Amino acid sequence: MSAIDKLIAPRRVAVIGASGDPGKTAGRPIAYLQKHGFAGEIYPVNPRSAEIAGLKCYPDVASLPQAPDVAIVLVGPERAADAVRQLAALGTPAAIVLASGYAEIGPEGAQRQRELKEAAGAMRLLGPNAIGLVNLTDKIMLSASGALEMADIPSGRIAVVSQSGGILGSLLSRAAGRGVGFSKLVSTGNEADLDVSDFVDYLVDDPATAVIALYIEGLRSPQQFRAAALKAAKAGKPIVVFKVGRSESGERAAISHTGALAGADRMYDAFFAQLGVTRVLKFEDLLDVPIALSQGRALRGKRVAILTSTGGAGTLVADACGLEGFDTPPPDAATTKQLALLQNSEFAASDRNPIDLTLAGLKPDLFGGMVGALLASESYDALIVIAGSSALGQPDLVADAVTRNLSNSDKPVLVYMSPHAPHIVAHLNRRGVPAFSSPESCGAALAALWRQGQYKPQAPATSPMPPETPPFAAAFAAGALNEAEAKQVFAAYGIPAVREAIAATPEEAAAVGRKLPGRLVLKVLSREIAHKSEVGGVRVGLMADEVREAGAEMLRAVTAVSGVVPEGLLVQEMVAGGVELILGFHRDPQLGPSILLGMGGVTAELLKDTSVRLLPITAGDARAMVDELRTAPLLKGYRGRPHGDIEALVAAIVCFAAMAESLGERLAEAEINPLFVLPRGEGVLAADGLMLLN
Repeated sequence: MSAIDKLIAPRRVAVIGASGDPGKTAGRPIAYLQKHGFAGEIYPVNPRSAEIAGLKCYPDVASLPQAPDVAIVLVGPERAADAVRQLAALGTPAAIVLASGYAEIGPEGAQRQRELKEAAGAMRLLGPNAIGLVNLTDKIMLSASGALEMADIPSGRIAVVSQSGGILGSLLSRAAGRGVGFSKLVSTGNEADLDVSDFVDYLVDDPATAVIALYIEGLRSPQQFRAAALKAAKAGKPIVVFKVGRSESGERAAISHTGALAGADRMYDAFFAQLGVTRVLKFEDLLDVPIALSQGRALRGKRVAILTSTGGAGTLVADACGLEGFDTPPPDAATTKQLALLQNSEFAASDRNPIDLTLAGLKPDLFGGMVGALLASESYDALIVIAGSSALGQPDLVADAVTRNLSNSDKPVLVYMSPHAPHIVAHLNRRGVPAFSSPESCGAALAALWRQGQYKPQAPATSPMPPETPPFAAAFAAGALNEAEAKQVFAAYGIPAVREAIAATPEEAAAVGRKLPGRLVLKVLSREIAHKSEVGGVRVGLMADEVREAGAEMLRAVTAVSGVVPEGLLVQEMVAGGVELILGFHRDPQLGPSILLGMGGVTAELLKDTSVRLLPITAGDARAMVDELRTAPLLKGYRGRPHGDIEALVAAIVCFAAMAESLGERLAEAEINPLFVLPRGEGVLAADGLMLLN
């Protein structure tokens, strides 16, 4: 057994600093272990007591009869390190440290936390600043959470891992009130050692867990989380996460638009999407969505039948489903006929959706028959049953109608309780029927089911990149490259640039311009000026005979405005007929390197129409990035426009990502803006770019 196995399901538990008063925090763990039926041995440790809760109390760790599987450390931070050191010396596999006063309070606490980790040695630590863990599968309560005062806490198929101890108790009590059981609940606290990723990895292998719910503030080890999440996806165990911090203002990178456009929270969105992790945006969905997913039914389409006994509620649910992209079509002819026969009433209204039974009345046989007919119908992929106020007097009617038909169909079935009736919601959930108190929860649950079914792990993309960094790129010194140098690197990785030439003087620029076709673009060339248009360093649409005078004026103006003397001028062909995009690289301080795609040009930061993925990305990721742009129709023939070369764009994204992986830590920032996507079959061209090397 691993240390985490023993932490989750110990046979011997030591409680360091135990109190005989169950009203105190230090007295709760033993009280809860005994109250909820822990069948193993408990070793209280307190030098001032000979007995606690009918158990022999030991004066210190060294006096314990044998090493416990896990120890709950209840002493303050000034004594916790010594207790942890003694437990490690005894051979204890794992310890839970509840005390606060560590990294959460600042540098002094962070140093104390490092000392705690050093004291543990090879012993695994949960916490500090954690409320502990609850194993409801095996009735093992290793926690001081007041939520464990509840007399009857149901077990179930949903596991919770939370970086907040208070949230753990909140979910436990809310779920019990809803008739929903958990398998395991873990509070990770400051994560001095064990973190969210460790427990996700463990829970994937836990036969009692079907769905993993997470409450997080951030991820300490993103790559470990990636591995655990992909393992969960392969095992068919959904992960649902609620991450706080959505209101952050975003970070700006030193020179590019990309950092400002990415934003730290959007990086988490991208990270979770790539791993098949469902992120919920409302706290209540952290319970509602796992309830729906734990039913274990796959949603194969977006057509939803709504069976209601109250018309208004049917409209609410239909709207909630519609906002999540689901359809509520009327039944096909065969289903309509079957529903009408079941109703046998002149008031039958079975040719529309929601299917309203208000006038037909809630008769058990009728209601059950309607549920069965809709589940059997080829018109629908899921069913939502709405119980109105008339169901208050028949709490089993809806549950019976649904459960009686579940074995005949594998389609998802949800119930919305229109009146406030928490006892009926709990009753339905206890019988395995996902039940909700808000119409929006039905929409969120269906959306999660759909995303879960659509996710397919993909192999990393391949690209025609050099296997190693090109020698000329490796030779660049740290700092910013000028535009021509940056595009030389992009081209080496398979992303072509517009035709262009460097000129040292306005006269050379004019001579170069006469060799390029059509109208021209003239720019200053400088490593020190990232956004040339902001200082008058870009002119477009010039004829060759206008270049010399424009170049001379540009050099004077840019030097005056910026205080920087340009290295020279860059003369380019002017691209017409393409769609301007931005393709950028950003290194997030928490999650690491990422690729951003968005609508480009000078308005990129204003429009903020972007999509983000973290490295490594797949060809499927690249294609999805294109599709996620609100302005993607511009690439797909919108209002008669020529179709853009999307295949070339996808290839460019893959090449750009390969470049970032190849350069590794040397690459601080990179951006192509604009990247012109030309009509289908004509490829893409990098018209401007920047790169910052470490």
